Amino acid sequence: MAATKRSGRKSSGRKYSKGASKTVASAMRRKKRGTLKSGKGGKGGTVKSRKQAIAIGLSEARKKGAKVPRKKAA
Repeated sequence: MAATKRSGRKSSGRKYSKGASKTVASAMRRKKRGTLKSGKGGKGGTVKSRKQAIAIGLSEARKKGAKVPRKKAA
C-alpha cells in the first residue's frame, strides 16, 4: 500500500461561515463610510482602525449565530 503525502496543515473545512464573512464585509464598508461606531449601542467614537472594524464584524456575526471560532484567551 502506498502512503499518501500530506501537507503540514490539516484541512478541517472553513474556519468562518459565509455569513460571518458577509457581516465582517458589511462592517468594513461602514468603517469606510465613517458610520461604524464602537462601544455598547454604538455610543462610542467612530472606528478608525481596520482591526477594530474586523473585531466588531466578528462580534456581530457571533450574536447572529454564525460559525466563528472562539476568541483567544487574553
